[in-house]
Amino acid sequence: MTFLAELWLPILLSSIGVFVVSSIIHMCTPMHKSDYAKLENEKNTMEKLRESGIKPGMYMFPCAGSMKDMGSPEYQARCELGPVGYMIILPSRLWNMNKSLVQWFLYSILISILTAYVASFTVIAGSDFGSVMRLAGTVATMAYALAAFPDSIWKGVNWGVTLRFIVDGILYGLTTGAIFACMWPNS
Repeated sequence: MTFLAELWLPILLSSIGVFVVSSIIHMCTPMHKSDYAKLENEKNTMEKLRESGIKPGMYMFPCAGSMKDMGSPEYQARCELGPVGYMIILPSRLWNMNKSLVQWFLYSILISILTAYVASFTVIAGSDFGSVMRLAGTVATMAYALAAFPDSIWKGVNWGVTLRFIVDGILYGLTTGAIFACMWPNS
């Protein structure tokens, strides 16, 4: 845990840096504007979901009860008929952006702590900017950018959306790496 005492400032500042970069990306650029599509008949669809009594949770449709059921002609027919998809239902309330922003910041702190942990074992005190940047930037980029892949692999998220989140992750990783490199202990 010595690394936390030595690297607490770059951990905190890189988390703040990532928070600022992500805020700029999401609020000042059109990069993620097309990530979500509006339902064609949103009012009617929402009404039907309310009528069905759907509870908050993550759903797959059609949903097979088991791997064996996925091979059944009935399940395959439902898939062919469509629609096929995943759906996340949240509790009915206004979106709590503050809660999400706090969770995002805590996630960024966790990634910075893990980056500091790896760097503390692999980069010696007094190392040059490039060595620290390369290692810390790579570790942070892996954490931020690679997290996006499973959504396209398993949930059918459009690869264009995933690519945009990978670009975000690279920018977050570079931000983290640069801050760690600037603040790396001299001796």
